[in-house]
Amino acid sequence: MGMSMFLIALILIALIFEFINGFHDTANVVATPIATRSLSPYQAIIIAAIFNFIGAYFSTGVAKTITSGLFDAQFVTHSLIAAALISAIGWNLITWWLGIPSSSSHALIGSLIGGVIVGNGGWEAIKWSGLFQKVVLPMLLSPIAAFFVALTIMVIMSLLLRKNTNPRKTNNFIRELQVLSSSLLAFSHGSNDSQKTMAVITLALFSFGVVSSTSVIPGWVIIVCAIAMAGGTLAGGMRIIKTLSSRLAKLKPANGFSAEISSGALILAASHFGLPVSTTQAASGSIMGAGYNGRGINWNVVRSMVTAWFLTLPITALISAGVYKLILLVSI
Repeated sequence: MGMSMFLIALILIALIFEFINGFHDTANVVATPIATRSLSPYQAIIIAAIFNFIGAYFSTGVAKTITSGLFDAQFVTHSLIAAALISAIGWNLITWWLGIPSSSSHALIGSLIGGVIVGNGGWEAIKWSGLFQKVVLPMLLSPIAAFFVALTIMVIMSLLLRKNTNPRKTNNFIRELQVLSSSLLAFSHGSNDSQKTMAVITLALFSFGVVSSTSVIPGWVIIVCAIAMAGGTLAGGMRIIKTLSSRLAKLKPANGFSAEISSGALILAASHFGLPVSTTQAASGSIMGAGYNGRGINWNVVRSMVTAWFLTLPITALISAGVYKLILLVSI
């Protein structure tokens, strides 16, 4: 009975993380249509919630990467999962309060790695090549790729609109297109970010012997994670939305459309290949690329974001390790 209650508690904590992920990362999806006045904040959030939910059913490749591609799952215990979730939730809440667009994905991955290292697994339990290829390398390359893809799209659009004689009519048309492009970004966000929590719940089920393998994600896990993310998205995240929609770069409808197409396409590609990329980094890189042509980037905000990106993995690993040790002391 005690074991089953602890498993239920772990699943609930994981869903709380997913809910927080929803409102923490909502800004990635809705910042650009809000900045360009294509959608009101509440319209954008509702659309994001709907397509986040749909996107959660796109694939489970990212979840499988986390459950089996980064560390040896046999060393993952329920206490370790609890420590990792507490660490990731704490970091997400801190960065949300400060209005810094950090990565929920890297917070969770860093927390799991920290717990595995100080647990029975040790350093050798980490699959370092998989961690580098599927987490660290995409972390470095995804914002750069997003920047240049968005910049390229923006240059093409600028050339196409160079002889435009009716800017107001054109901007209104692009705003309508932004409803579609922001929906694409929301779909891609759901397809990638929701899978991290699916992986954690599957690891919890595995640690209690409920499932025999971490390579198959149960159908009900997909459903509850999709609902939790959609609910969190509806709760909004106006602090980070303000940072991305008005402080990072000055955006017009064409800039917003370019940023959304760029980040949405890159995240979908990452989901297809099972790469747990950061939606935050892809969206931020795209916004910078789309806004660069107008020389409107706020580099002070960029520096604070990049600092948070690089600190997330090591800090959450340390926090998780400390929480795990504390849980072991309390349970003695």
